[in-house]
Amino acid sequence: MIKGFKTMIYPNKEQSEKIIKFCNAARFSYNWAIALEEENYKNGNKFISAYDLTKRFTQFKKQEGNEWLKEISGRALKIAIMNAGSSYENFFKGRAKHPKFKSKKNSKMSCATHEGTTVIERKQIRCEKLGWIKSHKHNIPIGENIKYYNPKLSYDGVDFWFSVSVEIQDNNIDNNKPITEPIGIDLGIKTLATCSNNIICKKPNIKKTKKKLKRLQKKASRHYQKMLDESKRTKTKFNKLYKSKNLIKLEKQIKKQHIKIKNMLTTNIHMFTKSLINLNPQAIVIEDLNVSGMMKNRHLSKAVQEAKFYEIRRQLEYKCNWYGINLIVADRWYASSKICSCCGNKKQKLSLSERTYVCENCGCVIDRDLNASINLKNLAV
Repeated sequence: MIKGFKTMIYPNKEQSEKIIKFCNAARFSYNWAIALEEENYKNGNKFISAYDLTKRFTQFKKQEGNEWLKEISGRALKIAIMNAGSSYENFFKGRAKHPKFKSKKNSKMSCATHEGTTVIERKQIRCEKLGWIKSHKHNIPIGENIKYYNPKLSYDGVDFWFSVSVEIQDNNIDNNKPITEPIGIDLGIKTLATCSNNIICKKPNIKKTKKKLKRLQKKASRHYQKMLDESKRTKTKFNKLYKSKNLIKLEKQIKKQHIKIKNMLTTNIHMFTKSLINLNPQAIVIEDLNVSGMMKNRHLSKAVQEAKFYEIRRQLEYKCNWYGINLIVADRWYASSKICSCCGNKKQKLSLSERTYVCENCGCVIDRDLNASINLKNLAV
């Protein structure tokens, strides 16, 4: 089994500048490869393979004015180009959409590093062209016979991270642990998840964090307004103006609040999915929700985004795979909320405001979400 690990690293000033430079160079090489594929595609040709792209980039680095690319980690550039080639190949074979260029403003800052030169110790990590970097105490397996795959460096605007995949023995399954009955999970907005065994997962309280974020954004907007006024007065482009130190501090604080909210929501889901896995059920049944369609509702889009429905499914998929639990995804058009869990009678209409399900056939009165989760559980039975 190949398992991923991620830990925080603490590079010095010189190493920090190098990591950011490597990430920007990886983005540049990816965009260079996409531009080459675009030109080739417009000429009516098929995609250029990743191997041919790397050969062309080697010649590109030798050209005058591209000497700075020799200072960058070769692995970071090679993996970025290979990713661009793979994305175009997937597009031609109908497995993915047309690849886009990575923007400097919105794209994630990350780059690969060479696994052959990577050495991991308990509180420090050595990377290509960076040397030893201090790291947080981590749980990455350490040893002579352990092989590391796809090591990466990333920067989220606040902290630096190191991630790696490690092949470990598959010893998670406990054969002596008793198998319990299947669990159906009904996902919702008000209550994040309602299970057929009466386990309920509520959303974490992020009101204070969001309130602080809003206050910081208002402060930053006043600085931006002054910059806009200065831009109009001096007839200078907005992006050419220098930001004040206070504005840079505010932008970093805003990023910290966004990361904090994301971590609170993700940690809550991890705790919920882990509690279900610990029960060792025979199967777990979840819904196949049309999240992209739900996001089009402007009244619910923010709540749907914070619910992280895809993250719940993603975590259950890999955790069930680890522990040998059968994960069943119900059909998108299965009317779990409209069917009575007692007699099987189906209602023709059920509005969202009806939070209690009342069966007209057998007189069963039950919570709407619990009724849907029991119906999902019955699919496994």
